[in-house]
Amino acid sequence: MTSITEIVLVGGDHLRVHGDAKEIERLILSAARGSIMELAWVTEVQTGQRVGINPDHVLLLRAPTDVNPA
Repeated sequence: MTSITEIVLVGGDHLRVHGDAKEIERLILSAARGSIMELAWVTEVQTGQRVGINPDHVLLLRAPTDVNPA
């Protein structure tokens, strides 16, 4: 079973991505400590696309109780 984490961004967008919350948190913190405008790259559950997230825009990480990727 694959872990899924929900990311809520400043504009209210919600992303469901592959990875447990601790792993995603590490990616976001690493990007925040990196170069200016370094993005945290994650894979969306629904589309399978890799997307880059600006760490300054992350409001909330949540491990959903339901793991249905729909």
